Amino acid sequence: MTGPDHRSFDAHSLVARGLATSRGGRRVFEGLGFALHAGGLLYLRGPNGSGKSTLLRLIAGFVKARAGTLMYGDSDWTQNPPAYDAALIYAGHENALKPVMTLRENALAYASLMTGAAVAEARLDAAAALFGLTALLDRPARFFSSGQKHRANLMRFALLDRPLWLMDEPTVGLDATSRQALADLMTAHLASGGMIIAATHDPIGVVGDELALDDFTPTLEIDEAWL
Repeated sequence: MTGPDHRSFDAHSLVARGLATSRGGRRVFEGLGFALHAGGLLYLRGPNGSGKSTLLRLIAGFVKARAGTLMYGDSDWTQNPPAYDAALIYAGHENALKPVMTLRENALAYASLMTGAAVAEARLDAAAALFGLTALLDRPARFFSSGQKHRANLMRFALLDRPLWLMDEPTVGLDATSRQALADLMTAHLASGGMIIAATHDPIGVVGDELALDDFTPTLEIDEAWL
């Protein structure tokens, strides 16, 4: 099974130094650092509540850093949040599908939001085929199972060309065929010079480095100054 063709990326490095953030007044992590370069995959490890999803959302620009820097090339993303930036694709726990719209309409709307242009029909068809969704392209998303919704969410990585992929538990609910399709897609992206940060408890079958979030658990749980 093959997916859509991706262009080669000349990606900047993503470098975090001393990152800290909070949730509900509780410090989630502090002093966090890593460096991710073109062709690199970073797995986020740690128990539930250790901050994996929070870190992904911080990188995507949806959560504010309370300290530290996050540099993408010469741009400090802690000062200029990159939400919807042309550099990244983010897929979180929510499937981000409008129930009354078909899968095709959802995909076209997503591409338009991110790029201002329509995705090519051939690319849309290939992305759907990659995750076994061809027969569902013209069906409203409200009729999808949870697994079908999750695969539809993963389609976004095959629809657009962005160097940095942020994946939150991408293997949840996937069967063996879809897991292999995801692994093939990730491998091709890395070979093109892209970068991936993935929070997952499950093995995907793609070699990468690991960042243990519990290494950055703060000793001070509550900081009223951050409320």
